[in-house]
Formats: sequence, C-alpha cells, structure tokens
Amino acid sequence: MSEQTIVNCPTCGKSVEWSEVSPFRPFCSKRCQLIDLGEWAAEEKRIPSSGDLSESDDWSEEQK
Repeated sequence: MSEQTIVNCPTCGKSVEWSEVSPFRPFCSKRCQLIDLGEWAAEEKRIPSSGDLSESDDWSEEQK
C-alpha cells in the first residue's frame, strides 16, 4: 500500500490529500482555487524577477 501524501491548501492552510479524491488539489475547494486565481489576476501575487525588463522588451517586429 502506498503512503498517503497530505499538503496544506495554499489559500486557507487546511490539510488536503494529494490524490484523485481531492479534485481541486493543492486547494481544498473550488472557492480557495478561485481566490488564488483572483489574487494572480489582480497582480497581488507575482513571480519575482531580477529586473523590470524581460528579454522580449528589447525587440520589436519592425526590423530597421
């Protein structure tokens, strides 16, 4: 028998079983999943970067 993996919901901290039993994993519910999505959409969360510009900011479609 395999060992059960338990994670904490990133939104509320509730324990969640990491298996097909929990369809919203790593979230405990659809509500927590949507709260997290809303935080990303409102730019309350972001992945840190080393600078303000990305590599693609220096190029354009127009070639001179």
